Amino acid sequence: MAYKALYRTYRPNSFDEVYGQKHITDILKNQIETKNISHAYIFSGSRGTGKTSCAKIFARAINCLDLQDGNPCNKCENCMSSLEESTLDIVEMDAASNRRIDDIRELRDKVIYPPTKLKYKVYIIDEAHMITNEGFNALLKIMEEPPSHLVFILATTEIEKVPRTILSRVQRFEFNKIDDTNIKTQINKVLSDRNIKMDNEAIALIIKKANGAMRDALSILDQVLSYGEDLYDLAKVQSLLGVVDFYDVDKLASAIINKDSKASMESIFMLRKNNK
Repeated sequence: MAYKALYRTYRPNSFDEVYGQKHITDILKNQIETKNISHAYIFSGSRGTGKTSCAKIFARAINCLDLQDGNPCNKCENCMSSLEESTLDIVEMDAASNRRIDDIRELRDKVIYPPTKLKYKVYIIDEAHMITNEGFNALLKIMEEPPSHLVFILATTEIEKVPRTILSRVQRFEFNKIDDTNIKTQINKVLSDRNIKMDNEAIALIIKKANGAMRDALSILDQVLSYGEDLYDLAKVQSLLGVVDFYDVDKLASAIINKDSKASMESIFMLRKNNK
């Protein structure tokens, strides 16, 4: 069996498993339970914060045959067809590859047809800011008079590049960077599942490099764990990632600012020692 990356293995399958975006998931769950579904949404925010995951969960939930408190059951026929990517009614598009007006016109010709099996036909468009101005104009025509079976979910890391004419016709949700505590919780879960131990300082380094992106944290962790050890300390993780100890750098900077030549030399010595 082909290896599956950690960020895919640990992708949340329900809103309750999404870290750090409760202000969004609570609203989406309520809309689903009350059947107050909009025809278009835009999920914006920095990379690796759960935009595409929430879009996938939302697409399943609005089509789920056995909804669980606003979450998809992930067991019914409709949910399974989505999880297995066998349904034609939930379509994921990369706007970087489908950005031209001809691509959007082709999309416009397709969306008028009702779903083949599910209740809603859902189009998830990733990196939506990559769509050309002409493409956005064509998309706008779809959004102005959308068929009742159609739901658009646009995901973007650069909301400022999306025209206001589009923003005025969608429900907008801003995803926050994920805090260190939540990222640490997920890292510890991965380590526990694999019976691997890692020093807190090493985990802190991974979290710092991830900069609020859960996907980045899991990708970095994947890179480290590929070394195949059962125990990782800070020095090992630094070596594997090719980075210096941020704490030593901070000490060096402070020593320079304070004009403490002795402390500066000691910090430089430690940095050279740790990176041999």
